[in-house]
Amino acid sequence: MTDTLLSLQSLSASFHDRGILHVLDDISFEVPRGQFVALIGPSGSGKSTLLRFLAGLLEPSQSRVDFRGQPLRGPQPGVGLVFQNANLMPWRTVAENVRLPLEVAGLEAAAAVPQVAAMVELVGLSGFEHTRPDDLSGGMAQRVAIARALVQDPDLLLLDEPFGSLDAITRERMGEDLLRIWSLNHKTVFMVTHDISEAVYLADRVLVLSQRPAHLKLDLPVDLPRPRQPQMRYTPEFGALAAQVRAAIEE
Repeated sequence: MTDTLLSLQSLSASFHDRGILHVLDDISFEVPRGQFVALIGPSGSGKSTLLRFLAGLLEPSQSRVDFRGQPLRGPQPGVGLVFQNANLMPWRTVAENVRLPLEVAGLEAAAAVPQVAAMVELVGLSGFEHTRPDDLSGGMAQRVAIARALVQDPDLLLLDEPFGSLDAITRERMGEDLLRIWSLNHKTVFMVTHDISEAVYLADRVLVLSQRPAHLKLDLPVDLPRPRQPQMRYTPEFGALAAQVRAAIEE
């Protein structure tokens, strides 16, 4: 993990709606390949807005967002994105939902079968290929959304509070699943969350935003050993890291 995949240089953002709303203020950081980064901050601080710049859904007017060493211009096949809601097409099966990005890229259904099958297996949904979203639990639907984001083999996986709508137990299980998937393919992951424990447990590094207009208050390396185990959440080392994140949020 030595080369930089993602770079922000003095990113600021304002929106004009009944006046000027300053959202992001002079944010800079780099993300090396293979790193798992969690972004956390107060409600309304601009976390999802920042993620949309990283996804190419918003384009900076003056500052720079670089991906693979080049300015990011619009959505890229090398960037996968998962929102809080799975946003699955209800008339399509699990396999058909996962296949969608490959269809958009022009790959025929028959040719996509091996990639789709591999992703369905990766997220633990083998046997549910022909199931429709109405028959899936919330956690299963999010697994489909993650598989859909990964099926094109992106370099960067962006997650916008992907477990926010799940109950606490399912959320922890999905976190474990995400770590398992990450350990197998070592994608670069940038995840927005509002859960301090989740951020510290999953990530190599936690970024903390201030209140709006948001600047970067803390860039905290998480030096807990991997693979992570659930009992780590109750250790003094974990507690000390979580306390640093909480203090930065509440300052």
